[in-house]
Amino acid sequence: MRMRKPPPLTSDSMSNPSSGHPVVLNEDKRRFEANVDGSLAVAEFIKTKDKLILTHTEVPPALSGKGIASLLAKTALQYARSSGLRVMPLCPFMAGYMARHPEWESLLVPGINVA
Repeated sequence: MRMRKPPPLTSDSMSNPSSGHPVVLNEDKRRFEANVDGSLAVAEFIKTKDKLILTHTEVPPALSGKGIASLLAKTALQYARSSGLRVMPLCPFMAGYMARHPEWESLLVPGINVA
């Protein structure tokens, strides 16, 4: 199983910077993973030659409201940017995150609007 850390995160990379939960890229399962207190939150994707298609984000109820989904989103977007990929957010959470954070707009696949 190939797992590696995506590009480093800074303290402003999540809505709860004090939590310090690491996110790893699990390439075999095509998802970003955050294991927090024994619970696994994931952001699933499909990667093509030039796109990162964000398909599903799942955070267990016990982790809800702790900024974990936002951390997964930012990590996925940082990965896309550093890899030169465009983003297609099919997942409603990811699309909403991008709409709330216009600094990621330049990554959108041309013709995709999240506003």
